Amino acid sequence: MAKSRKTKSRKAKKSQKTGGRKWSSRVTRESDALDLKKGVFTQDDPKKIARSLKRSAEHSHRRKSSPYRSAMSMLTFYINRGGKDLSARRKRILEKAKDELRALFDKD
Repeated sequence: MAKSRKTKSRKAKKSQKTGGRKWSSRVTRESDALDLKKGVFTQDDPKKIARSLKRSAEHSHRRKSSPYRSAMSMLTFYINRGGKDLSARRKRILEKAKDELRALFDKD
């Protein structure tokens, strides 16, 4: 049993060394819920980010909840996990995108 832990630990370390790959970046790229436009979270306009997320959520046939919840979940996930090293400026833009997304879906 101890041997499998060592092996698992080595694999985890190896994957971190090879390009800094993280599970959170894989989720952002390969989400089963949404097919995101490449670079959507790097845009500087919160309205463009929100519109792109809305379009992706509405056109997805694999999502399990409403388009609003899927889009908001992906944005929140990116802010909390995928973009944990975000600058204050980038985080402000993404938080504004949440407000824009709410407005697009007529929520709150």
